[in-house]
Amino acid sequence: MTILESRPTPSGARAEAPSAPASDVRAWVDQVAALTQPDAVVWCDGSDRERHELTQVLLDEGKLIRLNGEYRPGSYLARSDPDDVARVESRTFICSQDRDDAGPTNNWVDPAEMKAELTDRFAGSMRGRTLYVVPFSMGPVGGRLSKLGVQLTDSAYVVLSMYIMTRVGAAPLELIEAGEPWVKALHSVGAPLIDEAGIRHPDVEWPCNPDKYIAHFPETREIWSFGSGYGGNALLGKKSFALRIASVIARDEGWLAEHMLLIKLTSPVGRTFHLAAAFPSACGKTNLAMLRSTLPGWKVETLGDDIAWLRQGEDGRLWAINPENGFFGVAPGTGESTNPNAIETIWGNTIFTNAALTDDGDVWWEGMTDTAPLHLTDWQGADWTPGLGRPAAHPNARFTVPAAQCPSIADDWEAHDGVPIDAIIFGGRRATNVPLVLEARDWEHGVFLGATIASEQTAAAEGAVGALRRDPFAMLPFCGYNMADYWAHWVSVGERLGDKAPKIFQVNWFRKGADGRYLWPGFGDNIRVLEWIAARLEGTDASAEAAVDGPLGVVPAEGALDVSGLGLTETDLDELFAVDPTAWQAEADLTEEFFAGFGDRVPAELQTQLAELRARLAAAAGTAE
Repeated sequence: MTILESRPTPSGARAEAPSAPASDVRAWVDQVAALTQPDAVVWCDGSDRERHELTQVLLDEGKLIRLNGEYRPGSYLARSDPDDVARVESRTFICSQDRDDAGPTNNWVDPAEMKAELTDRFAGSMRGRTLYVVPFSMGPVGGRLSKLGVQLTDSAYVVLSMYIMTRVGAAPLELIEAGEPWVKALHSVGAPLIDEAGIRHPDVEWPCNPDKYIAHFPETREIWSFGSGYGGNALLGKKSFALRIASVIARDEGWLAEHMLLIKLTSPVGRTFHLAAAFPSACGKTNLAMLRSTLPGWKVETLGDDIAWLRQGEDGRLWAINPENGFFGVAPGTGESTNPNAIETIWGNTIFTNAALTDDGDVWWEGMTDTAPLHLTDWQGADWTPGLGRPAAHPNARFTVPAAQCPSIADDWEAHDGVPIDAIIFGGRRATNVPLVLEARDWEHGVFLGATIASEQTAAAEGAVGALRRDPFAMLPFCGYNMADYWAHWVSVGERLGDKAPKIFQVNWFRKGADGRYLWPGFGDNIRVLEWIAARLEGTDASAEAAVDGPLGVVPAEGALDVSGLGLTETDLDELFAVDPTAWQAEADLTEEFFAGFGDRVPAELQTQLAELRARLAAAAGTAE
């Protein structure tokens, strides 16, 4: 295909569409072009030729740095404006018709008010720039669980990133043309090159606007993003579509859009299990998605590292896809010792953002190697040497890379209709209280575990790093409607699944001892926990004997968890699973306060689970006395 473009008339730009596009897409592009007034409108086809042309444009403009082809072929480094380095939760809005539908955990603005404000912001916002039309599919094109969208953007960096993260091209547009529903995703960096007086101004390496909006309109399936060129603020197929808007679609259609990784676990005898797992940021999510087993015969393969869409299949089971086509991973902390599969994935064809640059043209970040190079150019373009007291890479530096390059990618990662889910795992970063692993007694107990996840703050979110925050289902920043209604939706999904529902587990790799050290080695040794989970999924007499009931859930029986060779003492093991009834009663009080913030919308099933937890804690305390 060729890139088609049109030049604006003096009264404003109009897009010349490819042959016979969906009429509503053409009308929308015409409307946006007339509002934003770009110099040209380009309909993207996702071809290699187009990719190369856009890359060259960005290189010529100084917005990308070509990395050394010997070390990192086909790879580039971008440096963002220091004001545009992460998701902006305070400027992310759910604009539902009814304020209560957004709930207390979302920022709400009346949709008519927000559209009026953003229409003023978008007016003329693309003068001097190109408007790119990016039709894309989330999930395999035409798949039963897949969805379609069109993003309009004035950022070629965003277009190249969307090529990696989604499936861009003619095929999604043809499905839209045939009448398939689709999501509108409008984006501008908000930095026109021509002012209202018609004077052209020079561009900058990372155009953005100090005023940022990421607005979602659930009822009309629209996303309007203004001012940021970074990550999930601008790659609208990711958190905005795949979670915030998709969670509403999922509620309406009876499925689940989740902030979950997907893995395939294979036992030494060849039995396979497909697992979905929800972890807040900085809680070992990518490490689990790309885990290298330390147990002989056990293998973990990657299906997805961040998002999963789950829907009941014709067989009654829950099936899932990874709707993304690439990984948008946090770079700092990713190294050969912590995540070798991730390091091997980014061998080439990768866009790095806000990493440091080595003197020989490669990238580096904290945690990539044990020892820092003696000299670097940091993420802001300044000289850097060890001991300066500031990081060389931004803490939220990223890599954007095709998922197919991952050495642990599973052969069924792009299965047209997904894979059957055997278990769901919830996890967070907790130094105390939460055991290494436990199994929910049933689906409703599992929903309670997911609803009460708490974890430490991360660099990707605003707030004090290290502070404890509630993050139900790891969806707090991403649920597109009232969180309590979301919990109720999970309960209803379980009712439909019945006895075919996946088992639910909770893990905590970050339990600390009284001396402040981590009790569990983590990383590749997390396979030992997965081995116990797999045993529980077998449903045999032996698997029943591998577990005992505890106050918080079902936990491994003595000797059921393989810890051979880890050097763990009996005291370490006891601390990993210790349950302090007094501390947990306080935790239950905090949960009650948390639930109270949602009023009477909290499902009765979760209130019952809280009451049952208190009763079990009281019994445990009585036994201890």
